[in-house]
Amino acid sequence: MKYMLLIYGDENCWTDDERRECMLESMTIADELQQQGKLISADPLHSVTTATSLRIRNGQKQITDGPFAETTEQLGGYYLIDVDDLDEAIGIAARLPPAKLGTVEIRPLFPKPDATADATATNNRSNETTPQS
Repeated sequence: MKYMLLIYGDENCWTDDERRECMLESMTIADELQQQGKLISADPLHSVTTATSLRIRNGQKQITDGPFAETTEQLGGYYLIDVDDLDEAIGIAARLPPAKLGTVEIRPLFPKPDATADATATNNRSNETTPQS
């Protein structure tokens, strides 16, 4: 099952040295997960001050600098993993350094419909209803 681990924390709670150590430890965990075939993707994000938010209202784009909401913790990075179950995802999240100072939100990915299978089924149904000569 695929899970996204969303890393939240106060961007100002890390010194430069602590942030570097956190990233190095996180990269080690990511490398380990990659070798096990469980990592799909993982990256830190730039500061929330670099964010741009987009909303479409009444067909018009509304673009603003900064995050969507004011919060005490900001989204700082993510891991996209493919593991057996929620317990395994929790175990991985518990190893991540940011969990000690912030929050790791664990969310399952919603499965997308198989467009190819849906199209094939639709074509098969339409062929079944076509009269044969």
